[in-house]
Amino acid sequence: MASIFSKIVSGEIPCYKVAETNDFLAFLDINPNAKGHTLCIPKKEVDKLFDLDEHTFNELMKFSRTVALAIEKAVPCKRVGMTVVGLEVPHAHVHLIPLNAMEDAQFIKKETLSPEDFEATARTIASCL
Repeated sequence: MASIFSKIVSGEIPCYKVAETNDFLAFLDINPNAKGHTLCIPKKEVDKLFDLDEHTFNELMKFSRTVALAIEKAVPCKRVGMTVVGLEVPHAHVHLIPLNAMEDAQFIKKETLSPEDFEATARTIASCL
């Protein structure tokens, strides 16, 4: 059965897209730790990050770096943190989270955004790529 991320890739489920290549997709997390919290995924469904072939893994990190630099320009924060948990969705993904305090990376406090806030944030990050 396809993961929710594969359904986003195929267009079955909408997302707030930030960036896309032939092989990767970046979109806003709908349950964000902070405004601008973005997920970077390979379009090919692979459950675990370290099960990606070496080339795809390296390209995902390169893609994630590009997106993180755009987030840093678009969202006021001290830095952009990168987290890989991998338990919540069986599809390799990287969390890029704008950080102002350690708590922002702990997946405890969540930000509430309106659809308009999500759309504006996605556009702003995308414009910084």
